[in-house]
Amino acid sequence: MSGARFFTVDVDGAFLCSQIAARQMVKQGQGGRIINITSVHEHTPLPDASAYTAAKHALGGLTKAMALELVRHKILVNAVAPGAIATPMNGMDDGDVKPDAEPSIPLRRFGTTHEIASLVVWLCSEGANYTTGRSLIVDGGFMLANPQFNPE
Repeated sequence: MSGARFFTVDVDGAFLCSQIAARQMVKQGQGGRIINITSVHEHTPLPDASAYTAAKHALGGLTKAMALELVRHKILVNAVAPGAIATPMNGMDDGDVKPDAEPSIPLRRFGTTHEIASLVVWLCSEGANYTTGRSLIVDGGFMLANPQFNPE
């Protein structure tokens, strides 16, 4: 995918959808939630994927800017930044997740779509009423590991 395409899908798409949703939420006057899905690569670069990394970083910035702009309308805006998740993009699904199958991740496995969905549900709940402008990383500890990490 070209660099421009990453921005069209990851940033422009999220901006336009969020704009439509926010306008409706403001009109209804009840507040609301907007949740963007970014990637751990919003927070750390992916080698040989500068356009992808830049688009995810831009989406993280958009999340923060929207959080500031919309908070006066009681609209909370957050992002979820998944690491390696069992999805068709990775040639997997939740049923393919096996313990101890991924030694480069401290939890030693890929995450599941259910685990990502659970965080999104929480961000939409009353439990997250004081959370806005955050990008929550869900990566099994991947970002904690460094080249010296040795799971053995």
